[in-house]
Amino acid sequence: MSQNCCAPILAGSKRKAVAPQTNRCVTCGQKGKKVDIITLKAVLDVSLLALCEGPYLFCPTAACSVVYFAADGLQSYTKEQIRVGVYQKEPGDESVLVCYCFYHSPATIRAELLATGRSTMVEEIEGGVKSGQCACELRNPQGSCCLGNVRAVAKRVMNELGAPATSTLIKRGSTSPGGQ
Repeated sequence: MSQNCCAPILAGSKRKAVAPQTNRCVTCGQKGKKVDIITLKAVLDVSLLALCEGPYLFCPTAACSVVYFAADGLQSYTKEQIRVGVYQKEPGDESVLVCYCFYHSPATIRAELLATGRSTMVEEIEGGVKSGQCACELRNPQGSCCLGNVRAVAKRVMNELGAPATSTLIKRGSTSPGGQ
């Protein structure tokens, strides 16, 4: 549902505010999280000709097909218009990435936990961030760091496996649960 809100303004005319900024998803009404336009440019799978300068927001609601919406409600983009699966929209899909920079999904987190009884992915991601290897604003559809999502997935998987959640925070080389 993309409208051309960026049509050229005729000389001498002024653009009128068509709709107030609501910051609520046009479909589900959930409050959105501001996302930089660079994220949309990177992950949208549609022509960018009609993309306005924003501001845009990310809708985190799993049951809603809208991923991005303009704050004024005039534009929105659905998960079918995104180049990658969106973890927040497909939380039950084990193959959808939860970390878009280092390619971790719930399935890879589960595999590591089953193989080793712990997850070193948080440490790996933190190391990548420190060394400048992450590009969350470009790769992650939510436009921000994935660490909170990775921690939540690791905790959920540990609960499903019946293991203590503290095991997910063990760092490489550590011998005590939760050692950081």
